[in-house]
Amino acid sequence: MTTRQQAATAFEAAAPLFTVLADPYRQQILLDLGTTAEGRNVNEITEKLALSRPAVSHHLLLLKQAGLVAVTKHGTQNIYTLTLKAPIHQIRALMDLLEASCERGNH
Repeated sequence: MTTRQQAATAFEAAAPLFTVLADPYRQQILLDLGTTAEGRNVNEITEKLALSRPAVSHHLLLLKQAGLVAVTKHGTQNIYTLTLKAPIHQIRALMDLLEASCERGNH
């Protein structure tokens, strides 16, 4: 498989991640979660964003599915924290392939 084909495959695999990251509310959630090591529950995030609880829950579900947040149960509450390692690795791998492709094309 050529570098270009590998990059195309990596882009295809990363497309859902980029879609999740493109939403401004999800960006705000990620930025907010980045300010606390303890994480936040849905109510805390809802208060900060002035969104409905169902909307915040939906955004958190998409972020969790993309591997951007983790959920830990504390009593009756779910606590959300950032977990960026896998997505960052995926984006870095894509960027490495793009860089290799550009080097081969002398761009």
